[in-house]
Amino acid sequence: MYIPPHFAESRPEQLHRILREHSLGTLVTQGMDGLDADHLPFEFDPEVGEHGLLSAHVARANPLWQRCPTGSPVMVIFRGAQAYISPNWYPSKQESHRLVPTWNYEVVHAHGVLTVHDDERFVRRIVARLTRLHEAAEPRPWKMGDSAQEFIDSMLRNIVGIEIAVTSLVGKSKLSQNREGRDLVGAADTLEARGHGELAELMRPAD
Repeated sequence: MYIPPHFAESRPEQLHRILREHSLGTLVTQGMDGLDADHLPFEFDPEVGEHGLLSAHVARANPLWQRCPTGSPVMVIFRGAQAYISPNWYPSKQESHRLVPTWNYEVVHAHGVLTVHDDERFVRRIVARLTRLHEAAEPRPWKMGDSAQEFIDSMLRNIVGIEIAVTSLVGKSKLSQNREGRDLVGAADTLEARGHGELAELMRPAD
């Protein structure tokens, strides 16, 4: 990934935030048939290992877990807030007319080593943890105990767990840091008005 110095994001708290808040990752793998990608919701634990641990599960019918055995190097891409930026949103454009459109975004590439867990206990734990995480905001959170045990057992038999021991996190935050303050505010105000509040807040200059 090309990262100009002013767009580099190396702060662990920001890298971890993107992984937590945008947890649907793109798992990129290399097998005998070439590159492939799977889109999976991940749980991230920053306390395990030097750079953290990613956990997820895939359908047993998905050839990923057999095509890429334990020990395979992989990469997971987590994309955060993103949106198109028009030069018309920059006040300085009216003076210089030397601006062009761009696209602002946050992204983290998590490099690591894959471990496959074809193990019912592991799968049950990861499904329970992911469920608690994503159901937490519901008035009555769904839990596995809400369904008949034999139904849940049959569903768990049809998935396989995976873990990725993260070896590095490479981040990029392209948020118009190369623009002057009034241009940042102008673009952020327009983004917020158009429903991109998360990106707008990230772009606003610190007080």
